[in-house]
Amino acid sequence: MPALENRPFVKMNGLGNEIVVLDLRVDPVPVPPSEARALARRDVLPFDQIMALYPPRTEGTDAFVRIINCDGSESQACGNGTRCITLYEAGRVGREHLVFESVAGQLDCAMGPDGITVDMGVPHFGWHDIPLAGPVADTRAIELQAGPHEAPVLRAPAVVNVGNPHAIFWVDDTAAVDLGRYGPELEHHPIFPERANISAAQVVSPEHILLRVWERGVGLTRACGSAACATAVAAARLGLTGRRVTITLPGGDLLIDWRESDDHILMTGPAEFEFEGRLTRDMLSAPAGAATGAT
Repeated sequence: MPALENRPFVKMNGLGNEIVVLDLRVDPVPVPPSEARALARRDVLPFDQIMALYPPRTEGTDAFVRIINCDGSESQACGNGTRCITLYEAGRVGREHLVFESVAGQLDCAMGPDGITVDMGVPHFGWHDIPLAGPVADTRAIELQAGPHEAPVLRAPAVVNVGNPHAIFWVDDTAAVDLGRYGPELEHHPIFPERANISAAQVVSPEHILLRVWERGVGLTRACGSAACATAVAAARLGLTGRRVTITLPGGDLLIDWRESDDHILMTGPAEFEFEGRLTRDMLSAPAGAATGAT
């Protein structure tokens, strides 16, 4: 019997970032990678991340969250998914302020008139914190490129950890970059021992950035909250923008405020319910070679 058989689920999305919420607090079980991959089949319940809620580990928190990508791997942070579970839990318990905990730390979340705000914590810029395979002089621009050696399409990304490792390449036109081609090789580049999220960012103005993301363990995605946060702080470090910026992804806009008082990143955006149901044996059992993933 599959571990997740007959468990209730809620399908949600944050800017088109497809999220499945599993509330496992009453009867906790692990989410087997094989069952996650089976569930993510395009003809079953395609998703970017599962947000699995477990009993709190720390007093004052609402749940411990494990984040599972559609390839079965585990992620440390998912900003869009965190907004989804905030909306889910706020509706369940009738509170506007929630606190979740993940392997990356605690996440303060609040419902507000302009959307759901998540405190994504403090970004990390040290090469060993990202992590990189070895020391680099300046993580605002590292030696890395993709495309022809004599005329690289992507080069000199900023790197930062916002729960997950991120590499941000600055481009003139995000639409002109074949991120589906270059994303996989850069995600798995040896310089990233834990792989990385790969972003192509176009600075429109000091208050506005266009962004497309190849997400680690997922692929091309309509939105990635932690990538938006990483891009905002990387742009501010380089003087390309201020500390408060709108990030426009294919799925819509996120407002990112890198708070000067304590360096915490506040991400504000929407989330919405789609439908709910129960997981069945057929949903959790994939034939060999089945395609997975939400795009």
